[in-house]
Amino acid sequence: MGEKERSFKRAILKLSGEALREPGSKDNISPEIVGRIASEISTALESGVELGIVAGGGNFWRGAAASARGMDRATADYVGMLATVMN
Repeated sequence: MGEKERSFKRAILKLSGEALREPGSKDNISPEIVGRIASEISTALESGVELGIVAGGGNFWRGAAASARGMDRATADYVGMLATVMN
């Protein structure tokens, strides 16, 4: 797709932290999955799109799950934001 055909120059890609891990794995980040995501990102960049990427922290922390176990919801969500910074 040529640049004149595209109606945008920039995009934000928000990845769930859980998307970085292999389902059922205890590892927080799967190198194979990250490699596949990187390949897709590379393709987008080659098309000329400027891409901002935010990787959530769901692979480290689930605020809703902690809240369900009795943790204050605001505190649980704050820890989730810190997990996003970790990624």
